[in-house]
Amino acid sequence: MPEQDAAQAKTSVAAFPTLDSPLRSAFLRGLAFFGLWLVLIQSVKAGDVAFGACAAITATWVSLRLAPPASGCLRFTSLLLLLPHFLWQSVRAGVDVARRALSPRVDLHPGLVTCPLGFPPGHARNTFATITSLLPGTVPCDEAGGDLVYHCLDTTQPIVEQLWEEERRLRRALVAGRRHG
Repeated sequence: MPEQDAAQAKTSVAAFPTLDSPLRSAFLRGLAFFGLWLVLIQSVKAGDVAFGACAAITATWVSLRLAPPASGCLRFTSLLLLLPHFLWQSVRAGVDVARRALSPRVDLHPGLVTCPLGFPPGHARNTFATITSLLPGTVPCDEAGGDLVYHCLDTTQPIVEQLWEEERRLRRALVAGRRHG
């Protein structure tokens, strides 16, 4: 009897969409779009609700095409802890560029640096490129063979090592999806 209950529980859990399933993502997005519609229209007339349901389904379909569900989630605490570092890097970058621009002796060794990353193309890589554009004297400018290419003001600096440190920091703020099965 307990074995049968355990098997039945496994079956019912398996039938429910997992936390990172596309079906669950579609449902939550659709619910959010429909809720937004209800807030904006402020009407519960049958025609308005029906039109809102159609609009929510269409918006959900478009959002799933433009931004497919990713497996994983954010660690908001880690992300918040990343914020002071991000702000500090912004200030440091501004001061470094100003110092170099106002210095009577130009101390530049410009060039391109290629950095291999663990982030695949997508949201995480785009976020990483945005964050690292604020490192002193670096700006992402291209991709080559899956690696990001940075234009740097001083290629004698340990640019790739700094980028890898930033990648580790951002990776700690991201959590990979859980495996179910």
